[in-house]
Amino acid sequence: MNAFMHATLGITDFWTFLLGTIFIVLLPGPNSMYVLSIAAQRGIRAGYRGACGVFLGDAILMVLSAAGVASLLKASPGLFHVVKYVGAGYLAWIGLQMLRGAVRAWLRRAEAVDAGAAEAAQVPAAASPSPFRKALVISLLNPKAILFFISFFIQFVDPQFGYPALSFVALGLVCQVCSFAYLTTIILVGARLADAFRRRRRLSAGMTSGVGAMFLGFSAKLATATLN
Repeated sequence: MNAFMHATLGITDFWTFLLGTIFIVLLPGPNSMYVLSIAAQRGIRAGYRGACGVFLGDAILMVLSAAGVASLLKASPGLFHVVKYVGAGYLAWIGLQMLRGAVRAWLRRAEAVDAGAAEAAQVPAAASPSPFRKALVISLLNPKAILFFISFFIQFVDPQFGYPALSFVALGLVCQVCSFAYLTTIILVGARLADAFRRRRRLSAGMTSGVGAMFLGFSAKLATATLN
């Protein structure tokens, strides 16, 4: 398999790349946590809308990385810091919105008497009219992801291969397939939790507050990220 991938696509050590991609995809991050929250609050269809936003965002970052934007960010620390702080601020805003909605839901003890009241009880982040757009923005506002894609992918592209763009496309497809499998699992798990959350307002609020706190953590991590 390694020999075939090297000869036809210019990819070196394919199995190491695949294993590394799986481990990286499994690491908790704002993309997967947002998709889980959306699926748990609004069901499978909304979860997949969020997942599609993640797929598109990752694809754009891969294209930008292959086009040399990562090198531009490395050469322009000021630009890197602008994008970094904008992204960190957006993640922090989402986290705070989730925490605020969770507190409101926690304090509201009366059960919703109809579907309209239940909908009004949802937290602001999960009640977003467009999970796709929000997931896309979350995915794109992360300059470290651009740097990651170029620094990780480049290790498995043969510099002597005549069509490096083909190598990047193949590696990107593998990454997207792994991401699709992982997000599908998250969406199905979230959908299974949806019924329990509808019946137990405080359980929903607890889960939402936990995800909100994680978003604040992601924001702090991005804000303190460096180019090294």
